[in-house]
Amino acid sequence: MTGPLPPCPKCGSEYAYEDRNLLVCPECGNEWVAGSETASDDELVVKDAHGTQLKDGDYVTLIKDLKVKGTSATAKIGTKVKIGRLVEGDHNIDCKIDGIGPMKLKSEFVKKA
Repeated sequence: MTGPLPPCPKCGSEYAYEDRNLLVCPECGNEWVAGSETASDDELVVKDAHGTQLKDGDYVTLIKDLKVKGTSATAKIGTKVKIGRLVEGDHNIDCKIDGIGPMKLKSEFVKKA
């Protein structure tokens, strides 16, 4: 490829470099084919109980009382929680609930606040 390389489509880093037929971002590890910067990558898509897409940092509200495994505590319906990050797996929301502490929640038990 001649001329300046395009920035990373995932994180916007200007430090992308060529590796054979791919462009690679050293900051986030994203790899893409030159010219396909607008193509969607395999980002994690998590939706709440009503089908609204969730993102890191969003606030959600519990739609059901949830027992906390290993304790007698219960996270009550209507509790507002800030999403720390979204992860792969069954319990796909990492968060911290006041009075309980760090928890993993299933997205089917929350709605976007």
